[in-house]
Amino acid sequence: MKIYTRSGDRGKTGIHGGQRVDKDNIRIEANGCMDELNSMLGAVRSFLPEEHEWHELLFKIQSEIMAMMSHVATPSEIRDKNPNRLDEDIVLFVENRIDDLLGRMEGEQDFFVLPGGTPVSSHLHLARTIARRSERRLWTLNREDELPAIILRFVNRLSDLLFVMARFEMFSQNLTEEKWRLFSYKSSYKRKKE
Repeated sequence: MKIYTRSGDRGKTGIHGGQRVDKDNIRIEANGCMDELNSMLGAVRSFLPEEHEWHELLFKIQSEIMAMMSHVATPSEIRDKNPNRLDEDIVLFVENRIDDLLGRMEGEQDFFVLPGGTPVSSHLHLARTIARRSERRLWTLNREDELPAIILRFVNRLSDLLFVMARFEMFSQNLTEEKWRLFSYKSSYKRKKE
């Protein structure tokens, strides 16, 4: 079986259900961002020793992204025929990982950092920005054809997890992050609540 079909040479591609759409259709763009995010997470895993605690975490996240991509590729009117099930507990799973990592870190948490540091940390920051772009494209698609809400919540929370993981990587290596400035908008919000 050949990997190329030549069927996309005129700027169209197939989606779940057999429909063909333009290659720059928002559904394709959103899924392309998700694919890029998944590939970046694979790159992060390649930097980690096999025994690292994050291998299993990232594998689970990558697997869930694949299932989500199949739903993004499926128009809502036939989505109930999609055989890939979405984990309804995935957002809580991600939030628990965030809370665990933050609980193990010491030091200030209320400042912007300059992305960088170790190869793992810098690639996690890059994955975070791809997650944010994915989220923007998914919301654009959602206005045209409603997506399962779990996908939108997951990608939002995933970018938070990747930020915390990038910071935890620096903490675990006993390296100093490059700070930019305090979250002034969060500080003023906190003062108002008090």
